[in-house]
Amino acid sequence: MGLIKYLAALPFIGILVGVPLLNRVEPLVLGLPLVLAWIVLWIILTAVIMAIIYFADPANRDAPESRP
Repeated sequence: MGLIKYLAALPFIGILVGVPLLNRVEPLVLGLPLVLAWIVLWIILTAVIMAIIYFADPANRDAPESRP
C-alpha cells in the first residue's frame, strides 16, 4: 500500500505541470481547446486513480457486509 498512495499525487502533478505547458487554443481536441481537453482528461483520470487506490486499500477489502 505504500507505493500506491503516491498515485494520488499524479493528478496534482498532471494539472500543475501540464496546464502551463499546454496553454494554447490550437490544436482542438474533440472541439475543445488543448488546455481544456487536458484538464478534462485529468478529471477523468483522477476518478480512475482514486478508484484504484480505494480498491488497493486493505482496509476496504475486509469491510463487513452489513453496515448500520
